[in-house]
Amino acid sequence: MVFLKVYFALNDNMNLMADIIINVLISFLFGSILLGFHRKVMARIQLRPGPPIIQHFLHSLKFFFKETTFPKTSSMPFYISIVCILCAIWIAAVIIAPVLKGSLLLIFAIYAVYKIVEHNAGSSSGSPYGKMSCIRAVFSAASELPLFAVIFIVYLQVGSMNISDIITYQSIHGPLILKLPLVAIVLFVLILSKSPYSPFGITKGKDIVSGYETEHFGLLRGYIMLSESISWYIFSWIFLTIFFGDLSILLYVVGMLAIAFLTGLINATTPILNPNHSVMSQISIALIGIVGSLLLMFVF
Repeated sequence: MVFLKVYFALNDNMNLMADIIINVLISFLFGSILLGFHRKVMARIQLRPGPPIIQHFLHSLKFFFKETTFPKTSSMPFYISIVCILCAIWIAAVIIAPVLKGSLLLIFAIYAVYKIVEHNAGSSSGSPYGKMSCIRAVFSAASELPLFAVIFIVYLQVGSMNISDIITYQSIHGPLILKLPLVAIVLFVLILSKSPYSPFGITKGKDIVSGYETEHFGLLRGYIMLSESISWYIFSWIFLTIFFGDLSILLYVVGMLAIAFLTGLINATTPILNPNHSVMSQISIALIGIVGSLLLMFVF
């Protein structure tokens, strides 16, 4: 009897580990394709041919085989460890969201840690561009965290922060996007702010080259790009799951492509805002979304 219990426990652990590995691979591969599609959309709108859709994936692989160099001004070993932490937190997000369908509060905590990592990634290299990105990361945190805080409205509507409970609620009462459209808009703005060449992308604006990524080369840059792909997939998955429920694979693919297309369309036709305008715009959107949603829920 004890042997059987041990056997089933090991079998469950192996299944969970396999599920995690498969989801991480899917997040990286499809996230890379989505970012490549996003870049292709921007290029076509701007009347350019653009790179192949798989270009982001190819770039990610390329950096894993490039020589890794370290700036003399970098703070070792912090310079290396911060990239490892960046990759680890998004792998943790894969485990919490698609695999376990856990709490949105944990996803919010991961995003808060990500903003800290973004800040320290800039300062650890010693580059003036990285330091400027580091300062801007503090400003962006003041605007992006309130955007993510609208998940509290989801809690008021559903009564739970667990993604599994949110899915169950929607299977009974219908998609949340019909009940909380302003919350959906606010979270979409958050996704937009993390997309490449976003009007809100002040931490990696063209005026500071690549921001906190400027002085990361070779293997470290490969891990950063891997993290970007996973994070984009996770943002899209969370948005679709929170507001549309547990979709089929085909609908997830269509939904993620639609998000990539819309963000690419907006980014291709909108200039990058300066830091002050970017922060104030996002804070204003967050306030309108939170106050408007509360009024819709409790007044009208």
